[in-house]
Amino acid sequence: MGLLKSSLLLQGQLRNATVAAAAAASAGVGRRGVATSTEEYMRRNYANNVSEYNTVIGSLVQQRRPYLLRDAYDDMLLDGVQPVRDTFHNLIVGTMKGSRLQDAFYFRDQMREMGLQPDVNLYNFLISTCGKCKNSDAAILLLEEMKAHGVKLKGETYICLLNALAATGRTDQVYAIVRDMTAAGLGLNKYCYAGLITAFKNKTPASEDTMAKILEFVQQSKGWQYVERIANDSAENIMMNVSEEELYNLPTADYANRRGFIFKPLTIYHVAIHACADLQSKETLETLLEMITKEGFPYDPFVVMHAVRCYLRCGDIDSAVKMFEEFSSSKPTPAELYVTLAEGAMIGHTPRGMQVAQETLEKMTSRNFFLNPKMGTDLLLAASGEKTGGYTTANYVWDLLQTRNIVPALPAVEAYHRGLKEREIPSDDPRLLNVARVLDNLQLRFGPRRFTQNARTQSSN
Repeated sequence: MGLLKSSLLLQGQLRNATVAAAAAASAGVGRRGVATSTEEYMRRNYANNVSEYNTVIGSLVQQRRPYLLRDAYDDMLLDGVQPVRDTFHNLIVGTMKGSRLQDAFYFRDQMREMGLQPDVNLYNFLISTCGKCKNSDAAILLLEEMKAHGVKLKGETYICLLNALAATGRTDQVYAIVRDMTAAGLGLNKYCYAGLITAFKNKTPASEDTMAKILEFVQQSKGWQYVERIANDSAENIMMNVSEEELYNLPTADYANRRGFIFKPLTIYHVAIHACADLQSKETLETLLEMITKEGFPYDPFVVMHAVRCYLRCGDIDSAVKMFEEFSSSKPTPAELYVTLAEGAMIGHTPRGMQVAQETLEKMTSRNFFLNPKMGTDLLLAASGEKTGGYTTANYVWDLLQTRNIVPALPAVEAYHRGLKEREIPSDDPRLLNVARVLDNLQLRFGPRRFTQNARTQSSN
């Protein structure tokens, strides 16, 4: 629990615990079930009562360390501290943010065992977690469970269900939810239309009218009716620091709290343009951009980022560069936009694309933007696929990460090392030796069978 230290100090309620002892507690070493002296117990304990444990759990949720929630909960029970409803709400919100469906259902079951019935807000969080994990069957089971226990659905519940089903492209069930909303006297708001767009984007096999449907939903959303979701419905979400974008699994969820990154009146356009990039439809993208302009709205960074991504996935590097330059010449440009252009330009590893990627990264560096582990991993993976040329971009990305003491995820290091070995580089080359050392350390730490899982874990930290 060394990650909790800063929170404990800030709260001023908990006693100071040493980092070593706290780390041992999080690793399961020396659990409280073993008899220890009172002094040792006091030194290692980081919470004494339900209020302090709620503070600890809230800190873990805020720090996005959902993998530690079960440890904190186990410690709470071993201390003989009885969890309350707020405890379980914090725990389930944390699992939602971390997309940990199994843990979410575990905490729900624990809640019931203690005589606490989940309320509608908690069911909303559980359904949202199902959407994040693309498990629409579990979302349907939760709906049946709510009905069986007499839990009344709110507007938010319907929208959570709609978007959870949309994550797996279940258009028939999405329409069924829309009919249920209408029967309950609820109108469709922009988040409902966002879910409809997502459902058609994710539908497999894709239908021929998908792009026409997306444009149709964008048009229909302009007359959306406000769903019956006034202060009382959103109060708990605000208190739990859950944005509507996160609750409904919108593509803008990671940027909802970034000032100036998304312009919320463009929500439906965000989802539609994100779908265009995923489906590689440049024509639909340009139609949407014209619609935004006609409405008098400026492009925000999210619109530009995914418009650039769409152009690049369609092979139109010139349009992507033009859009990037027009935006960056007049507005502050976030690092994500540079990374999107650089990564997308490397698709196919053409000489022109690799040149654009290199120049974009140099511009980003000159403006004092730095890569985080996720960005570095994504860029190194993309650059390492270059089969011809001097491997300049991959080397440049690696050097940027090395200067910041950032180790990318194992698949990226493996791909970069493989690319170096395919070139005529002496076996005692310092760069090759350094990469081989980093690769050996990562393989010892994670093992060859955990590449994919740990790539996601490292990129998110």
